[in-house]
Order: sequence, then structure tokens, then C-alpha cells
Amino acid sequence: MPSRIPDIAKVRQLIPPLAADMHKGQAGRVGVVGGSEDYTGAPYFSGISAMKLGADLCHIFCEPGAGTVIKVSSDLIVHPYMRTSEQDASVSDIVKRITDTFSRLHVLVVGPGLSRDSAMQDTAKEIMMKARERNMAIVVDADGLFLVQNHPETVQNYTKAVLTPNVVEFKRLCERMKVDSDDSAPDTLVSKLSQALGGVTIVQKGQVDLISNGSEVLCCDTEGGRRRVGGQGDILSGTIATFLAWGKAYEEGVWKHANDIDPKDIAMLATWGACTITRESSHIAFKKHDRAMLTSHVLDEIGNAYAKFIGMD
Repeated sequence: MPSRIPDIAKVRQLIPPLAADMHKGQAGRVGVVGGSEDYTGAPYFSGISAMKLGADLCHIFCEPGAGTVIKVSSDLIVHPYMRTSEQDASVSDIVKRITDTFSRLHVLVVGPGLSRDSAMQDTAKEIMMKARERNMAIVVDADGLFLVQNHPETVQNYTKAVLTPNVVEFKRLCERMKVDSDDSAPDTLVSKLSQALGGVTIVQKGQVDLISNGSEVLCCDTEGGRRRVGGQGDILSGTIATFLAWGKAYEEGVWKHANDIDPKDIAMLATWGACTITRESSHIAFKKHDRAMLTSHVLDEIGNAYAKFIGMD
């Protein structure tokens, strides 16, 4: 299945206007499930990138050891509800506390800094199933993909799920779903994995990003930076979440528009837009800092990359 690059003008239609008659929350309310004592940066990068792209609010659901660190950023709403297997807590009670906030969210990101602790994984699994019941878009990255590898039913046949595997994670998912990864062309392979999971959107990150829902494949070949510092995947999970929140607002008619994007195409177009802006952010940061580029520098360039995306520069 050959890949294609979508019409950027169509992707831009998903972006809400900065209008006086819109109120707080309409441009996106994102939740991030992740963050453990050893991994505090990942949920921060995911959440703050969602807001830097344009989401109005972001809630972080994390373990207390991570919450203390993440709360340094007053832009993020931190709920230190998650617990590890070493802590005395009921998974069902934690799930209830978190899912009670779902009415305040449009999109859920699962995985940044989650860890592979059994209690954290079990809690995230139940949260994802509850999100499915609410028909909420879910972005799955990092240790969330480890969860899907072990429990494919969490996303199987759920077309509002977006998975963002790197090369290693992609290979493991293919093995788990019995998709032969040896002979197929990359664009065909990403489509096969999506089909095996029942039409979820797969973002295969790499030298170019390939995006498929099993029916078509989009290619994002925007030049990125050449540094491979940790955290850039977390930034992508956050920008995807914001674009998906915008897609939900578009579908619900929050602002007046031509309404010429089919709802079934929103996840693909939104994900491509997020990949393009994230890669451009990395490219700008790398040009400025070269080998000294850090993930925080990429965050600083999201606004500039967005301006280029909408044709302002």
C-alpha cells in the first residue's frame, strides 16, 4: 500500500480559531497517565507540549514521587493518584479516582513514564478500558505500548486509539500480533499491523514517520533534528493529543467551518499534523543548538514550528 502526503490545507482546518467567543477548555483538555518515581520527565514533556501547541488544560495522573517534581510547572494540573506494587493501594479505587475526571477530558495519553511495575500497568489497563467506554481518543506511547504488547485487547478494534511505536516497539508489536515483518515494504507493514489490531492508527516513528489506519498510509517526511535525545517521543504524544482534541471539537462544531472533513479521517490528519510540527520543532532546535540540543530546546520551538505549519513565517 503506497503512502501519500495529505493536503496540509485540509489538516489546518482542524485547528480552532483564537476567537473571542470561545471559552477555556474548548481548544482541548488532555489527560496524561504516567509518571513514576524514576521517570518524571516523560509525562511533563507530554503534557507541556500539548499545551504549547494549544490545548487549554492538561491533567497529569502520576505516582506521588513523580508528582512532586512535575508540580514545579504551574501550567499542569497534577493528580498524584497512581501507586506502584510496593505501595498499599487498591487498583479499583485508583481507577475510580482517575475516571471520575473523564468528564473534564477530551483525550487521554497513556504511557509516558508509566514504568513496567505491575500495579501501574494494571491500573493503566483498566483506565484505558474505561476510556473506551467513554468513546475517548487514546494516545499510547512508551510503557503503554508494553501494556498493549501484553494485552492487545486494550486497543483491539478501537479506532480512536493511536499507537506511536519506535523501531523496537514496532517490531515487538508485529511479533505479538503475528505480523511478518521481514518481507513487506515499510508502508505495507504499518498497514498490516493496524489491520491486525482492528484499525487502530499506528504511527511508526523513524527517519520518516508512517501513519496508517489499515486503509491508507500517510507519510511525514518533514526534516527533523539529528540528535536522538530522550523525550522527543513524549513531545509527539502530547502534540497528537492536542490535535485529536481539536479534531473532536471540529466534529462537534465548536466553531463554524466548512465541515468537509470526514470524521473517519480526523485521526489520520491530526496525527500527521502533530508529526509534522514535532519534527519541525526538532529541526529548528537542532539548527540552533547542534550537538548541545536538549528536549527542552525542542519544546521551546513548538510555537515557531506551528507558525510555519499554518503559513505565518
